[in-house]
Amino acid sequence: MKDCTIYKIMDLVGKKWTLCILHELYKGNMCDKRFNELKSQLNDITPKTLSARLKEMEQEGLITKTVDSTSFPVKCEYALTDSGKELVEIVQSLKEWGHKWIVNNEACRRTLCIECKA
Repeated sequence: MKDCTIYKIMDLVGKKWTLCILHELYKGNMCDKRFNELKSQLNDITPKTLSARLKEMEQEGLITKTVDSTSFPVKCEYALTDSGKELVEIVQSLKEWGHKWIVNNEACRRTLCIECKA
């Protein structure tokens, strides 16, 4: 099973918060977001977990991290890569499946995730 693609993918995206972080980076026209912006949107995530997930996603090529050391404090911003954007499209398909079979949330069904304010 160690060579199974599904297992390898789930090792990354199956970790708690990974898909939620990708979703937050996608929302708002996919503009770059700072660590504290993400932290405030993901109410229950700890800074340690957010930092670990961001590092993992950067290593896997799902996001990029831009560091601006010309200001104090140093400013880091995160953005989706093409790979991350493509994964978000797959998550959108999961959303559609969820609305069909599991979740009855008409407001969410009618709202594009990129425009979501939740």
